[in-house]
Amino acid sequence: MSSSPNETKKKPFLPWKTRVGISFLTTLTDATRRSNGTVNRGFLNFIDRKTSPNATPVNGVSTKDVTVNADHNVWFRLFTPTGATVGDETKITSLPVIFFFHGGGFTYLSPASVAYDAVCRRFCRKINAVVVSVNYRLTPEFRYPSQYEDGESVLKFLDENKSVLPENADMSKCFIAGDSAGANIAHHVAVRVCKAGLQRIRVIGLVSIQPYFGGEERTESEISLEGSPLVSMARTDWLWKVFLPEGSDRDHGAANVSGPNAEDLSGLDYPDTLVFVGGFDPLNDWQKRYYDWLKKCGKNAELIEYPTMIHAFYVFPDLAEATQLILQVKDFINRVSNNSK
Repeated sequence: MSSSPNETKKKPFLPWKTRVGISFLTTLTDATRRSNGTVNRGFLNFIDRKTSPNATPVNGVSTKDVTVNADHNVWFRLFTPTGATVGDETKITSLPVIFFFHGGGFTYLSPASVAYDAVCRRFCRKINAVVVSVNYRLTPEFRYPSQYEDGESVLKFLDENKSVLPENADMSKCFIAGDSAGANIAHHVAVRVCKAGLQRIRVIGLVSIQPYFGGEERTESEISLEGSPLVSMARTDWLWKVFLPEGSDRDHGAANVSGPNAEDLSGLDYPDTLVFVGGFDPLNDWQKRYYDWLKKCGKNAELIEYPTMIHAFYVFPDLAEATQLILQVKDFINRVSNNSK
């Protein structure tokens, strides 16, 4: 006997390993978040497993960490593919560059966290791209707009210091990407570099994976999917409160990008954008509004939906959809790169 749509909606099928991972992430966030607007950073650092960079290639990918601003702890982990071929493809002389911003509600994790080191390795290897995974300042210690400033500073740093990247990194084929809060940062960094302009770096695409946007309104998906894995209104309310400027509500332009304080993008050379949405993600109404808003602003945008997936599903390699998403990102990068010639 088949389940009703509502029953299916409330209970996504997840492998046991994924459930264990979700339980860990939920414990990590809930155990360290305090009602007074602070986090237990010491305990958080203890349970957030980290990996070190490795110049010796592992599965065809080498890594190194590069400091941009020591005072602000802004650095990036550089992922470089070491193979000359991908499958049966011929030798590739130049590689696209992906600037990646990790998720974690602006408060948690880093490029060295095991999950995001693994994610960026997969991007690097499967897409055959140079990946720059950005470490930015975290809330609540550093509020808006610190994260956007740090992201922009990394692009400016590499715009002025191209030699830090591999010789075959193609600065004319750059992409900004991120998931969850990282996708929020990716959007705002894209707007900033559109306004400021860069000399060598040319951002031609943006990959927005389940972006973390919100507003004062409680959307249908937030209400109907309350209790879904990882995302709850209590968690997101807390995260917005410690991120946004004192006295601001969630309709601030940083959170509700398509709402009453939306910025006019019509005059900006905003990059082609690919938006991913999960059907069991309580934030999916906000994500779809973002896509619709980009289209209304006259921007090229594409929406890919995963009806049975939860928030952050692609971080879990046991899910077949995680690999599918990366291959769709690869197709997008190849298509946009070819069209930009």
